[in-house]
Amino acid sequence: MEKITIDDNNYEVIENYKDGFDLENFKNRYTDYFKNFDFIIGDYAYGKLRLKGFYNSSNKKCKKINNIDNKEKYLKQECAYECRYFVLKKI
Repeated sequence: MEKITIDDNNYEVIENYKDGFDLENFKNRYTDYFKNFDFIIGDYAYGKLRLKGFYNSSNKKCKKINNIDNKEKYLKQECAYECRYFVLKKI
């Protein structure tokens, strides 16, 4: 798996559906807001990258809406059908 570092945070690309991960696009969209999340999902809608942070279910900040266990539901309900996407895990 590909590993990246951004703003002193290390991530591993654990899913790269339809070649969705593009390092430059990710760097342009990433902000400090995402540094505390255990996972980041990036998906493309209308040609633009969207990012959403998620937590492990064991993380005290985890809620139903940002639980990584609900990833498939998020992709199905909140993302364009069969869109390109990627999942990064903080390491």
